[in-house]
Amino acid sequence: MTKQFALVLAVLALGASTLSACGTNIEQRAATGAATGLIVAGPVGAAVGAVAGVVVNEADKKN
Repeated sequence: MTKQFALVLAVLALGASTLSACGTNIEQRAATGAATGLIVAGPVGAAVGAVAGVVVNEADKKN
């Protein structure tokens, strides 16, 4: 049961980080990440998703 739970969490985290890349500016990416995180993991997921959106935005700026 624990391996299956960890696998599900990993897949959800990958999905949230992928969707946090959607958008053209920092506000859109943070909002998309927060909405995805909220759906996946509740309030804590929303915070993590928003941070992932900001990180993706900063990484995209350097390219």
